[in-house]
Amino acid sequence: MNKLILGNLVHRPLRSVISAFAVAIEVIMILSVVAIFYGILNGSRTQTTGIGMDVIAHPGAATALMNTSSASADVRIADVLRKLPHVQVVSPVNMKLTAGTSLENIYGIDYASFNALRPFDFIEGGPFKGPFDIIIDDYAAKTGNGFKVGDPVKVLNHTFYVCGIVEHGKGSRKFIPLETMDSLDGNPRKASAFYLRTEDEPKYQEQVRKEILQIDGLQDWSVQTIQEYLEALTPARMPGFNIALRVVISIATIIGFLVIFQAMYTAVLERTREIGILKSMGAGRLTIVSVVLRETMLLAIVGTTLGVAATYLLRNVLHARFPTLSFQLTLEWVINAIAIALCGALLGALYPALKAARKDPIDALSYE
Repeated sequence: MNKLILGNLVHRPLRSVISAFAVAIEVIMILSVVAIFYGILNGSRTQTTGIGMDVIAHPGAATALMNTSSASADVRIADVLRKLPHVQVVSPVNMKLTAGTSLENIYGIDYASFNALRPFDFIEGGPFKGPFDIIIDDYAAKTGNGFKVGDPVKVLNHTFYVCGIVEHGKGSRKFIPLETMDSLDGNPRKASAFYLRTEDEPKYQEQVRKEILQIDGLQDWSVQTIQEYLEALTPARMPGFNIALRVVISIATIIGFLVIFQAMYTAVLERTREIGILKSMGAGRLTIVSVVLRETMLLAIVGTTLGVAATYLLRNVLHARFPTLSFQLTLEWVINAIAIALCGALLGALYPALKAARKDPIDALSYE
C-alpha cells in the first residue's frame, strides 16, 4: 500500500507539488500573521518595561493607546507630582504616532527626567545639544542605508540630526526634545503622560495613586501601575486583534481545505478503475479510505514542513530588510499551525475518501 500511495503521488507530480505548496502557503500565512501581530504587541510590552517607570498618569480614561491621544496636560504638573511622598522620579512625555514610510511612535522627552527613570545606554554620541537633535535606538539606526551620529533624519516633516544611538528597549525608537515636540505640535508646555518611578516599587504604588487622584484637577485622571498597563497590552484587550487573527487563519484554512479537496476528488475520479481492482481483491471500505487519507497526510506533512521552514527563512529576510519589525515565532503557534493545516487537509480529503469507499467494484471495473 505504501508503494501504491507513493506511486499515486509520483504519477501526477504537478498536482502533488501544487497541493503540498497550498498547505505550505496556509502554514506561512498563519505563522507570519501571528508572528507580526504578537511581535508588535510583545515588542510594545518589552519597550514599555524598559523605560524604568512603575506608574503612569495621564488625562482621560485608562488606555494602552496613549500615543493616539493629544497632549493636553500641563508639564508643570510634573513639579506637583515630584512633591508627593515616595515618588522618586517624574518624567513628562509627549507621544506621537506617525504614519510616514512606516508607522512610528515618536517620543518627545525631557531628557534629564526620562534618563533618570533608567539611563540610556549610548552606543554612539550622547544627549541632546540642540532643539533639532534626535536620539535613535540601534534598530532604527539600521533602517534604510543605516544612520550614524550627525546624519539627518526626517521626522514629523522636519529634519533632525542624530546626536546619539542607544540600545533598544526604552519605549520608542526615536526621541526628540519635549519642547521641540510641543512646538511642532502647536501645543507649548504640554505632555500626554507622566512616567513615575516610586520608592520600593510596588510597595507604595497604591498610595501614590490615591495621592495623585486627590490633587485638585486630577480627580478624573487615569493612574495605572506598570502591571495594569501591560495587562492592557494583551490580545483580549486590544480592539479587533483576535477578530483579525481568526479571519486570517480561517481564510488560510479554507484555502488549504479547498486545494486538498480538489486534488483528492480529482484523484479519486481518475482512479475509479484502480479502486475497483482493490475492492475486487478484497479491500474493504476502511482500506480504501485509509489509502486516500494516508496519501493526503503525506502531502500535508511535506507541505507543513516546507511552510515552517519557509516562515523561518521569511523571518530572517524581514529582520535583515526591516530591523525594526517585530516578528516573533513561538513553538506554541508553530504546533498550532501544523495542527490546523493537517486537520484542514484531512477534512478536505474526507469526502473524496468516502466517495471512493462507496464505489461499487463492478461499476468501477467497467469504468473507462
